[in-house]
Amino acid sequence: MPEGDTVFRTADKLRTALEGKTLTRCDVRVPRYAAVDLSGQVVDEVISRGKHLFIRVGEASIHSHLKMDGAWVIGRVRAPAYKIRIVLGTADSVASGIDLGVLEVLERAHDMDAVAHLGPDLLGADWSAEAAETAATNLMADPSRPVAEALLDQRVMAGVGNVYANEMSFVFGLRPTTPVGELTDPLRVVSRAQQMLWLNRLRINRTTTGNTRPGQDVWVYGRAGLPCRRCGTRIETDKDGDRVTYWCPTCQR
Repeated sequence: MPEGDTVFRTADKLRTALEGKTLTRCDVRVPRYAAVDLSGQVVDEVISRGKHLFIRVGEASIHSHLKMDGAWVIGRVRAPAYKIRIVLGTADSVASGIDLGVLEVLERAHDMDAVAHLGPDLLGADWSAEAAETAATNLMADPSRPVAEALLDQRVMAGVGNVYANEMSFVFGLRPTTPVGELTDPLRVVSRAQQMLWLNRLRINRTTTGNTRPGQDVWVYGRAGLPCRRCGTRIETDKDGDRVTYWCPTCQR
């Protein structure tokens, strides 16, 4: 499932292609919304909320979630036709939603009801010191919960995916299975998560190490069996749970 920075970047791409333009084509290939045609209406705005996307057109709002395999493509599409869930066209651009895990057309006035369960959005325009405090409180709600699991819970704070959950655990020297009750400064964890996502929000090549070179961009994620960048110990992994985890046995105790 994509991280919040990927969704933010997707929204930015859709904004450039669609915002302020009149739709000349609206082809929704989901049975429940197949009769919806927003052609002739102007795309007012494109926004992201955590891992959710909203394309607001007139009184409607096209809500999508990429889930595991979804993507929005601008221009030529190489995917098979049966994977295309929606096509939105303007006079000079075409945006296609491929394999979207969620696609629905909502009433614009109530579209945020779909994400009302989410915690503070790490990349939201409304992020503030108060939002950070709320996220920190949410994070510590269940002291026995594993830190990686808590970070992945979008009700705690919206935007962290498995890459960041593993990388954050390394940065703070904790195993992904460490109970959040052992965190000494949850607000610092939340602030670091927001900083990491913010710095990567418009980058194609994400980095958590500060190095964007291929193979140097992450600390532990996807590096099972390779030497830790700090101490040289082999990175270990556990693929038995709902999400794969990675850690350094020496640096994360």
